[in-house]
Amino acid sequence: MNIGVPKEIKNNENRVGITPAGVFELVKNRHTVYIQATAGEGSGFFDADYEAVGAVILPTIEEVYAQSEMIVKVKEPIEEEYPLIREEQVVFTYFHFASSEALTRAMLKSGATCIAYETVEDTDGSLPLLTPMSEVAGRMAIQQGAKYLEKPIKGRGVLLGGVPGVPPGKVLVLGAGTVGMQAAKMAAGLGAHVTILDINMKRLRYVNDIMPSHVVTEFSSEYNIRKHIRTHDLIIGGVLIPGAKAPSLITRDMLTEMRPGTVIVDVAVDQGGCIETTRPTTHEDPTYIIDDVVHYCVANMPGAVPYTSTVALTNVTLSYVLALANNGWEKACRNNPALAKGVNIVNGELTYDGIAEAFGWETAV
Repeated sequence: MNIGVPKEIKNNENRVGITPAGVFELVKNRHTVYIQATAGEGSGFFDADYEAVGAVILPTIEEVYAQSEMIVKVKEPIEEEYPLIREEQVVFTYFHFASSEALTRAMLKSGATCIAYETVEDTDGSLPLLTPMSEVAGRMAIQQGAKYLEKPIKGRGVLLGGVPGVPPGKVLVLGAGTVGMQAAKMAAGLGAHVTILDINMKRLRYVNDIMPSHVVTEFSSEYNIRKHIRTHDLIIGGVLIPGAKAPSLITRDMLTEMRPGTVIVDVAVDQGGCIETTRPTTHEDPTYIIDDVVHYCVANMPGAVPYTSTVALTNVTLSYVLALANNGWEKACRNNPALAKGVNIVNGELTYDGIAEAFGWETAV
């Protein structure tokens, strides 16, 4: 199979769809891999590294799309890429369709088959291709939140870990999934007081068992959210409903109950955000302020640490890329139910119910 890896062109996206190690495995399996020139440089992988393992370097993104039966990316295609995607081509990447009707309609129009990393789901309900980026984003949420709590950036002026004689900062984590757990781990490591809210009692029991005593759990309800936002310095939004829009757990009116300089980091922004006032931002312009509350809503947080993120992503995607390339997408999905759940669009037809529900479509279109 001819496999194409274009350079990511989303704002400040420095990751690349596959590492040279991944290309090595694909070439060993007799596939041709086209890498757009300089696609890996942001992650520390150079054209010579790819050529050394058998990749073919193409100078333009147009050539990569034109030559490839399957495209392997990191982020969803953006408007400039829509015309490059064609009928019967397979595109394997993070799509997050539920947060963008324009993207969904463009991919339907293209006639391509779209397989989304974020909806590949194992039998135990885990999301193997989303997990590593959620781990990165969860840990980064605390790094960024700690920075934006500084007074020069309009935060409360709180050091999360405190110092002797001064109590530590307080972190509220919405959701005890991968993002929430990693955020709690980082915040606890800094010495902050952490509260995790979730509606899954089994998950809260697990958190309670493995986390230190300064990480406490409570059942998530509007009452408890309103109670805690009044006293916490940093709020992490880590709620996920696979393939669907995230629910708004903090509404606009709740901002007035927070103290000036409170920081919100909404990691759920890719799925529409779990804060009503969330709107996607970029690494160039990452924050905005509403009612004296600092919002950090960068939609590709792991793109800021591209080496770590690219290696972590290839670690989990490579086996699926190999299956798709070796067998074709239809046979690969028949053989692997987890991969089959990643199929969102087939030859211009929507096949994923959560996306239709997000846009109020009664049936797949």
